[in-house]
Amino acid sequence: MKDIDGKDRPLSEFAGKVLLIVNVASKCGFTPQYKNLQALYTRHKERGFEILGFPANDFGRQEPGTEAEIKSFCTTNYGVSFPMFSKITVKGKDIHPLYAFLTEKESNPQFPGKITWNFNKFLIGRDGKILKRFDSKVKPESPELEQAIEGALASK
Repeated sequence: MKDIDGKDRPLSEFAGKVLLIVNVASKCGFTPQYKNLQALYTRHKERGFEILGFPANDFGRQEPGTEAEIKSFCTTNYGVSFPMFSKITVKGKDIHPLYAFLTEKESNPQFPGKITWNFNKFLIGRDGKILKRFDSKVKPESPELEQAIEGALASK
């Protein structure tokens, strides 16, 4: 994958960690979730938790900026320090292979289906398996998400 600065960053770098993979956008009604995603990251990163943000312009053209603009927006407005990646496509014929893996029934039989909007979330266990999927409306501070993260962090 290319990170937000255009550098190659292998996802294997995150092996053995609990991941929350989120498709993000800067001009969306759910954009304020960045604040509490950052709080989640700060609270749990020392225990092997990472949030991976993937900007996508697939819904209502709500992520029109360049990578530099996206990075500036996220750090200036929300203090984002979790890993952010280059803009990708999360649906349709040009879907990125990561999101094809996350959404296809063959690779994700428990939680398949198209990405419905910005800020869909996938919780990945330390073993690389998809543990849970959360809709955009599930806020980062929700007990449901917090409990799922705690459970994933507790299992070795």
